[in-house]
Amino acid sequence: MLVAILEGMPANLPLSEGDINTELQRRQQGPGRSERMKIEKDEVEIVSGVLKGKTIGSPIALLIKNKAGISGTENVTKLRPGHADLAGALKYGQTDIRNVLERASARETAARVAVGAIAKKLLSEFNIRAVSKVIEIGGESSSSSWDKLVEKAKAEGDSLGGIFEVLVSNVPVGLGSYVQGDRRLSSRLAQAVMSIPAIKGVEFGLGFMAAKLTGSKVHDEILFEDKFKHMTNNAGGIEGGISNGEPIIVRAAMKPIATITKPLNTVDLVTKEPCLAHVERADVCAVHAAAVVGEAVCSIVIADALLEKFGGDSIEEIRSRLA
Repeated sequence: MLVAILEGMPANLPLSEGDINTELQRRQQGPGRSERMKIEKDEVEIVSGVLKGKTIGSPIALLIKNKAGISGTENVTKLRPGHADLAGALKYGQTDIRNVLERASARETAARVAVGAIAKKLLSEFNIRAVSKVIEIGGESSSSSWDKLVEKAKAEGDSLGGIFEVLVSNVPVGLGSYVQGDRRLSSRLAQAVMSIPAIKGVEFGLGFMAAKLTGSKVHDEILFEDKFKHMTNNAGGIEGGISNGEPIIVRAAMKPIATITKPLNTVDLVTKEPCLAHVERADVCAVHAAAVVGEAVCSIVIADALLEKFGGDSIEEIRSRLA
């Protein structure tokens, strides 16, 4: 089972298990998801922190039970390339990589989506909205071809990665800070997105494309019409580590799932002999799920930065300070 504890949520936020379950169900969708998605019907139980449909200011404890338990009783020793198997076994002195793969599994992102659902609910109280979309799967940007690509990879015992984007709109100016590197909103968001399993790259706005252009084509010109605005949003809503009032745009690259049914060559952890990698029940592609997780972790960071700047013990107090 998964347990999450969220501390610092202000009182009087309307919240139900249904608000969270909607996000958990979204995480289980998308082409290429494994058979486990048919087994697990992720539902949350709010254990504490909510009374009569509203938060009460105390820590919120969430519980998500697993229906699919650990498969098999024999030790797993055939290392899987691309996973944490080798590094984790050597780091923690394990001879059974089951002890590594269960914790390193992306299954834990269900808990982060649950917490992110609460963060999204908080942000919605102030008209801040986080949405995501898949931009590319297997190098193909046309969504009409994704299902065929996934089916082809599955038939060949292979897997696919891709790119997704998270857009957060109506973010107030001034979240984050440049006074310390770890307080920059961009560094906090990048760390959160990079913490999602299988993510190998993150960019904001133009991202890597900005490195190929001149400054005159990259930097967003400023104008004033009732308030300060930018003519473009190449910066992705963050300048100097601070939100600048434009939508925040974060893009992430996800590598192909490391477990494939046509296993790669590897070595046995115990015998040191060559072998084929261990095969676990796994997705063929999980980019759509990763996008939902991306929404969640970005919402957590933005909510944290919002409370940091405007503070308050209740929704009403924060609303008056934000106004």
